[in-house]
Amino acid sequence: MEVTYDWNCKTVDVHPQEEGQTDVVYNVHWNVTGVEGEYSVTNIGTQTVPLSEGGDFIPFEDLTNEIVVEWTKEAMGEENVVNIETSIANQIQDLISPTSVTMTIGE
Repeated sequence: MEVTYDWNCKTVDVHPQEEGQTDVVYNVHWNVTGVEGEYSVTNIGTQTVPLSEGGDFIPFEDLTNEIVVEWTKEAMGEENVVNIETSIANQIQDLISPTSVTMTIGE
């Protein structure tokens, strides 16, 4: 089996007014869940994203999770995205095949 990843970047911080625009996203609260079979692991964090340059501004009401995921991954850089997904995959492998367990003696 292979781990599938779901990036949720729907929760954002915005500046109510910025450079003549309203509700300008500047910080993303990301939530990445990896699933393999019955096992799942979620990592969370935040990522600042740069303000749109030139005519690239997208009004808040037109934003989608996919657009903000793209912004978030771009701001993080490919290496950090790979590190997050690798960490999740490793945590899932530890659930599937634990290398250590806690036991109680005498019970």
